[in-house]
Amino acid sequence: MISISMKNVEKSFGENKVLKGVSFDAHEGEIFGMLGPSGSGKTTIINILTKQLATDSGECQVAAKSSEIGLMLEHDGLFSRLNCLENLVVFEKIYNIPRSRLLETLERVGLGDALKTSANKLSKGMRQRLTLARAVLHKPKIMFLDEPTSALDPLTARGIHELIKELRDGGTTVFLTTHNMQEAVSLCDRVVMLYDGIIIEEGNPDEICARYNATKTISDLEAVFVQLTGGGLE
Repeated sequence: MISISMKNVEKSFGENKVLKGVSFDAHEGEIFGMLGPSGSGKTTIINILTKQLATDSGECQVAAKSSEIGLMLEHDGLFSRLNCLENLVVFEKIYNIPRSRLLETLERVGLGDALKTSANKLSKGMRQRLTLARAVLHKPKIMFLDEPTSALDPLTARGIHELIKELRDGGTTVFLTTHNMQEAVSLCDRVVMLYDGIIIEEGNPDEICARYNATKTISDLEAVFVQLTGGGLE
């Protein structure tokens, strides 16, 4: 079953054409990754799919109600004067979530010792973890993650990866953007490569490497991108 779909979507900001006929499908219960350098259009695609932006042309569909979607985007939207637990309690009654799940989720993202710490005193990485905790609280049907581990240490990142995989195994469709080749290989069932507003390749990471006669290593996935574009993901 298709959970997320884009067909021939175009989007411009003034004279700058950011998306140039983008088409893809993400299926139910898979981790779908979008790889591309800054400015390639990844965040614009997420903003369109989450109805923060309208398309200029083309069609898009997300098979979930707004209450069934989890978001971890560039702007975290945390309540800075509230502590970590209070930031989640705000959503406790909205989604009818037991307090035990709030505490368990904070533990899973490495914030079990920061329950009473105000959001405005958290580091960037800790804010990122709190944003993820808030996004997964209600076990969403579809999850959008924009660079979910970009500011995290390797140990915490591995814990986040396990949480994302658990969501997938429970039937959640996970749509994530990343620059991290290792993250893409270890997490994603399928990826698309986006460059200058155009999808230039798609498929399972190993299959993509095999198509270009690579040896199916992390570095080779990046090598494919360089081969196709002449540049890296940074």
